[in-house]
Amino acid sequence: MKKVKVELGSRGYEVRVGADLLARTGLWLKEIGLSGKAAIITDTTVKGLYVDVLVRGLASAGFDATVLEVPAGEEQKSLETAGRLYSELSDAYAERTTPVLALGGGVIGDLAGFVAATYMRGVPLIQIPTTLLAQVDSSIGGKTAVDHGQLKNMIGVFYQPKLVITDVDTLKTLPEVELTNGMAEVIKHAAIRSSSFFEFLDDNLERVRAFHEGMLEKIVLESVRIKAEVVEKDEKESGLRAILNYGHTVGHAVETASDFRLKHGQAVAIGMVAAARISNRMGILGEDDVMQLEKVIKKAGLPAEMPDLDKEKVMRAMKHDKKVAQDKIRFVLLKSIGNAFITDEVSPSLVEEVLFGQK
Repeated sequence: MKKVKVELGSRGYEVRVGADLLARTGLWLKEIGLSGKAAIITDTTVKGLYVDVLVRGLASAGFDATVLEVPAGEEQKSLETAGRLYSELSDAYAERTTPVLALGGGVIGDLAGFVAATYMRGVPLIQIPTTLLAQVDSSIGGKTAVDHGQLKNMIGVFYQPKLVITDVDTLKTLPEVELTNGMAEVIKHAAIRSSSFFEFLDDNLERVRAFHEGMLEKIVLESVRIKAEVVEKDEKESGLRAILNYGHTVGHAVETASDFRLKHGQAVAIGMVAAARISNRMGILGEDDVMQLEKVIKKAGLPAEMPDLDKEKVMRAMKHDKKVAQDKIRFVLLKSIGNAFITDEVSPSLVEEVLFGQK
């Protein structure tokens, strides 16, 4: 097991990465001063796979665990579902010291994190991500949120977990499409911050896609280190942390316009390529780097081209994005692989031209 510390003063915490970690969760909760009751929030699919081993580990450490189950799916990230979970926590006599354990992928992490942040003005949160996407991205950094209408993550709060337990064994039960989905965020971290990691991915994607355990642990650990470093420097996304949104300006709009038929990672992959092409058209990013990014994204099994979506719907969703400031859309672009920057100087006409071939 490896540990990465997210240094945020009194809000700092460890991300523990390795195999066969779930059974040790109870001991680690005691280690950070928790005891008594615990509430596990998970979805139907993950419950059948991992709740039993987690509950047994908690019980052996003296915790009385309550399991709160929601159906799988993005549509569960809602105020309505959060309201139901508040009631179930109250029915279970959850207290201010009762930790909420978010066991699942990004939807569960966001939803359970939002519930933990707002129930009784905040109870301890433990992130236990079970998908690659959640392990390398959404479980780290304290972003919690629910969707509102067709808009992703519009109602939320920054709320750091007390501990992140990343058991790479859970990736063995992922469908291949979900492993591929998570690779978008891994590639993103490399593209914005580490050209050497990007080259490593280019050389080893076949082993990653074959679920090679040591390789999975390595890419998760490196992604966690990159994200932790950025979050430490800018916890509330007032500056540098916005580079973690590379690919997301277009990606979230594409995801929304597809009525969430496209998975998050697929949409972000499309957004990364679009942002690279925008940077190239602005004379900033070289053509070779654009081609290299496209190659790695395709090698990972991700899409690089815009699907057939309604232009107005995509552009409207982009204008509603949280990254809009003073009616200008903030883009994260690349100067080179491993070197990202933030700008609001991208014209809507250039975005349309890159996405839809408009002249």
